[in-house]
Order: sequence, then C-alpha cells, then structure tokens
Amino acid sequence: MPLYKYMGRTKKGAMKRGTIESATKHTAMKELQQRGVNVREIKETKATIFNKDLSLAKQSVKNRDFVIYCRQFATLIRAGISIVEATKILAQQTNSKALKKALLFVEEEVREGQAYSAAIKKQPKIFPVLFVNMIRAGEMMGNLDDTLDRLASYYEKQYTLKRKVQSTMTYPIVLLVLIIGVVSFMLLFVVPNFVGIFNQFNGEIPIITKMVMQLSEIVKNLWWLVLIISIIFIGVFLTLFKRHATFHYGVHLIILKLPVFGEVLQKAAIARMTRTLASLFASSVPILDALEIVEKVVGNPIISKVVRASYQNLERGNPLSEPLANSWVFPPLVSQMVAIGEQTGSLDYMLTKIADFYEQDVDRTVDSLKSLIEPVMIIILATIVGFIVLAILIPMFTVFTDIQ
Repeated sequence: MPLYKYMGRTKKGAMKRGTIESATKHTAMKELQQRGVNVREIKETKATIFNKDLSLAKQSVKNRDFVIYCRQFATLIRAGISIVEATKILAQQTNSKALKKALLFVEEEVREGQAYSAAIKKQPKIFPVLFVNMIRAGEMMGNLDDTLDRLASYYEKQYTLKRKVQSTMTYPIVLLVLIIGVVSFMLLFVVPNFVGIFNQFNGEIPIITKMVMQLSEIVKNLWWLVLIISIIFIGVFLTLFKRHATFHYGVHLIILKLPVFGEVLQKAAIARMTRTLASLFASSVPILDALEIVEKVVGNPIISKVVRASYQNLERGNPLSEPLANSWVFPPLVSQMVAIGEQTGSLDYMLTKIADFYEQDVDRTVDSLKSLIEPVMIIILATIVGFIVLAILIPMFTVFTDIQ
C-alpha cells in the first residue's frame, strides 16, 4: 500500500510529523483524525530504511484477532447493520494494526461501490482465500449472514483445535529445554567443583564418575562448538524446509509417522481438511473450486497431494472417495463416509460428521497426553539428575571413608 508523509497538530496543539501507510489519501487522513491528529499537509512518499518500520503491508493478523473479527462481523450483519458500517465499527475496535488498516481499506472500497468479496480479495495477507471464496458464494446466493455465521464457527473451531495441538507439542519441548538446562548447569558448575576434591585423593574413581567427569569436560570446553553446530543445523533445516519441496514433504511424512504425536497431527489435519471442505460445500462453492481451495489451505503437503488426486479423479468423472481410500493418510472411516455422502447427496453433512468425530478424538487424545507427559518428563529428569548425583556421591563416600 502507498506510504504518505504528513504534518499536522495534535489535540494539545503540538506539531506532529510522520509517515503512515494506507490504501488511499482519504483513508490515511481519516485514520490520522482517529489518532487525534488534525492534518494540515499530506502527500505520497516512498518507503526508505528510515520509515520502513512503519510499513505494515507485510504483516498478517493473529489467528485470535481474526477469529474475533469473524464472530463480531457475523453478529453485526445478522443484526441488520450494513457491511460498510460494520466494517467501520470493527476497524475502530480491533487491536490489530494490520487488520485495522485492511478494514479501513475495505470500507473505502465498499463505499465506492466495490463488492465486499472484491475488496477483501485485494488484501490476501489479511483475508485467507477460503474466507474470500465463501464470502463471494454467499453474496451470489444472497445468504451472506448465514455464510458469515458458518465462517465464524469454522475459524473458532480451527483456532481451538490448533491451540490444543500446539499446547500438546509445546509442553514436552519446554520440559526438554528445562532438562537440558538443569543438566548443563550441573555439568558446568556442580561437577567441576567435586572434580577438584576427587583429585586431591588418589583413590580409585568409579567408571560412572569418570563418564560424568569426561562429559563435564566436553561440555565445559566445547560448548561453543555445540552452539555453533546447533545454529547452523537449525538454519539449514529451516531453509530447506521452506524452499525445497521434497525436503518439506519428507519432514511432514516423518512427523506423521511419529508414534502418538504423529497420530494426533494426522487426525487434526483430517479434521481441518474435512471441516474446510464441508464449509465450502455448505456455502455452495463448486466442488472443483472447493478442492483447489482446500489443497492450498490444508497446511500439509501429504494431504494436499491426496486432495489434488481427488480433484483429478473428479475431472475424469470418478468418485471423490477413491484417492482417499487408496491413501494411508486417511483411515477407512473417512473414505467410506465420503463415499456414502457422494451416493446419497449429503457430502457436506458427512464431511461435517467426520470433522466432528476427529476433533473430539483429538480433544480426548490431547487431554490424555497432557496427563501422561508431565510424569514421564519428570521421571526422565529425575533419572538423568539422579545419575549425575550418584556419580558424585559414590566417590564421596570413598573420600569420607579414607578421611576417617
């Protein structure tokens, strides 16, 4: 979006200069007025390194902010408020700067006669392709309020599911970092103090103690090398993951094959895919268009590949369920229910039921994992720390015996 340089006075009379990014000059002036700046001069300028930090064009909206926007927008439209007024109200209320700028742009576009779907399509960083296409279908069918309710419910479910899965994956990582921190502290600061005591006595040192002492020396002398290797490894991994399609696909394949956690992620991906497809069907989006959208937004290249195969299968006049039945990613339940939905003309209903089933299954699995992860990680921490403490105590008993 264009960048504008402005000069004006605040409500207290102080002179204020700066830059602001906005869709149009009128929108920029309007936003500055909302900030309490009485604009005296404003003109378009080019972005430089000095005002680059003010640019929000590349920012996206947090899931939570977008979920809140969807529900509030659906409620306002259901209450009979016009799209323009609803957009204006939500632009003033949102805490997201990126969303606020996008909504001000949308408001201006709609006031000038653009359709709401056409306006939000110009903000791809803010409004997902799924949202745009369902809104367009809702406008064409004349049931925009129902579509917005459906979208709000969809994004709320997706946000809740994502948070549950993220919390399950984050918890063991945090505990693992804690374990590494405790062990590193003991090897760097605790064990070396006892090594000096052991060296004063020429008694025989047990093998377990020698192992811990050698590990302590390695950590103490080569920690910087371990840090550098770790940073390089993470950098190379992230680069390949983002830019190399085969590597990206392979990582997702390994993750889905993991015991327990892989199963949770697989079920969550299936729930997301079927929920998205059901929402698109219910909004009267054509099936081929819906599959193209799902392929882009499902967030898993393995499932995207199966969705692409389903698209090609439908183009040839074959059932949607065939590629699902031939893929290891989808359990027989999914392909069978999809096949029944195709035969009975109730595909959106069947997809919704599949999504409900797997979302509930993920909820139960996540709750079970949370109750199991904590004691398991505590046992691991106690075992490692206990091993180090035991390696210190055994020779200490020998030292005390020699002293006596």
